[in-house]
Amino acid sequence: MHQRPVAQSATRRIFTTLAATLAFTAFGALCSMPTAAHADALDNIAKSGTVRIGVFEDYPPFGSIGPDMKPMGYDIDVANLIGKALNAKVELVQVTGDNRMAYLADHKADMLLSVGQTPEREKVIDFSQPYAPYYLAVFGPKSLPVKNAADLAGKSISVARGTLEDLSVTKIAPPSANIKRFDDPNGAISAFLSGQVQLMVVGNDVGATILARHPANDPEQKFSLFSSPDHVGLNKNEPRLKQKIDDTIAKARKDGTMNAISQKWLRAPLPADL
Repeated sequence: MHQRPVAQSATRRIFTTLAATLAFTAFGALCSMPTAAHADALDNIAKSGTVRIGVFEDYPPFGSIGPDMKPMGYDIDVANLIGKALNAKVELVQVTGDNRMAYLADHKADMLLSVGQTPEREKVIDFSQPYAPYYLAVFGPKSLPVKNAADLAGKSISVARGTLEDLSVTKIAPPSANIKRFDDPNGAISAFLSGQVQLMVVGNDVGATILARHPANDPEQKFSLFSSPDHVGLNKNEPRLKQKIDDTIAKARKDGTMNAISQKWLRAPLPADL
């Protein structure tokens, strides 16, 4: 099975965001160069009957390769939802954090999934409405009552040293909280699963994977710390396609489809404030 290890996924977005700065700078320069007029993206999709959607295939539970060797995950379900709305066949384009902006600029993909919205990115691409939650959260056993930062008092908490998880929980934890820092996410997760600590702080993507793989530990999400929801990334100046995607997301949220996808893959309901 071609999957990224769970722990690597925990800090994927953090490091991808930092590493992608130069890529976005180059992408912005490319977009500023004069280009020949191109046909409307929505018309092109309708004409070809195919929509090409860039997805990660090593980012569970958003995208990975299943036992049947086919892509599966939150983003795969959303891609199929978009294809149905566009009345087009879905062609999944496997991308990486390094190449996906170039794939979009070169029209190798009509859109990208799992894109966090930042001021830098807003200069070079457009964003749909958010379709999936991404956040850091405190996880622990159901038997341990923890609802907010104050409840961390006297508790032991594992984090990967120097990560956004570390910074976020250190900022809000009471002085009596025992924050145990490990050299990498694997160490922080192992400490929690083995009972060395009572709580851990990871991304909701990793948390969902742990909930699925370790039911004996009876873990649950306690509360969230930092939020950066996922959007569909689109080339600039494609208002008709952007509107169609926004309408599709709005409909899926209203009729419960998006909530069902969230429950299926993240093991949590779609946040009301998404």
